[in-house]
Amino acid sequence: MQHTDRIPDIGVSNRFGSKPEPIGGVASVIDGDTIEVHGQRIRFNGIDAPESKQYCSDAKGFDYPCGRRSAEALDAFLAASRPVHCTFVAWDRYHRFVGDCQRADGVSVASWMVEHGQALDWPRYSHGAYSAQQAKAEAAKLGLWVGTFQAPWEWRAAHDDARPSSQPLGIISRRQVAQSFSCQPRRTCSQISSCDEAQWYLNNCPWGGKLDRDGDGIACETLC
Repeated sequence: MQHTDRIPDIGVSNRFGSKPEPIGGVASVIDGDTIEVHGQRIRFNGIDAPESKQYCSDAKGFDYPCGRRSAEALDAFLAASRPVHCTFVAWDRYHRFVGDCQRADGVSVASWMVEHGQALDWPRYSHGAYSAQQAKAEAAKLGLWVGTFQAPWEWRAAHDDARPSSQPLGIISRRQVAQSFSCQPRRTCSQISSCDEAQWYLNNCPWGGKLDRDGDGIACETLC
């Protein structure tokens, strides 16, 4: 989803004027390391999450949409304690506000994403700020660490057509849910056509747990 190099470009900040004030509000999720608040894109400083089109391999060697999974984890995390509050670090070359963000309860968004295996510490820019959280996630085999994956910056380098997303994940997913999914009648995995649909049943229907036989939070794994 992202371009081949979406790192903060500190030199760009001079082009856009003085340091902006912190931004706070309810966030729409773009991907696992980018949100939008009041129309301003905000890129989390020092971490890198899988791209929305990126796939990784799980513990059994099956491919799954790790970029989408990372974004969904971020969406659920932010929804639990709103609003989000972000302080400015730099502008990147796409005029995205690169910042350090916290939930309303004070929890660091970047730290949580790395500690739960949904993003990586990016040492080139973090200087190892999240290396301890990453070590915990790797040891516990959380998120990306349950299987194998390509670092997002390496994935982008291999996919020249990667571009930033134009739509917030939260808005897209909620509209699709409202239009398409219902808990009636009950369904089995053989009757479900997509990973997103299976995950919606798991998270919203009283019978949804039957779709997740191994209890790892992923419904109908053959679809995901």
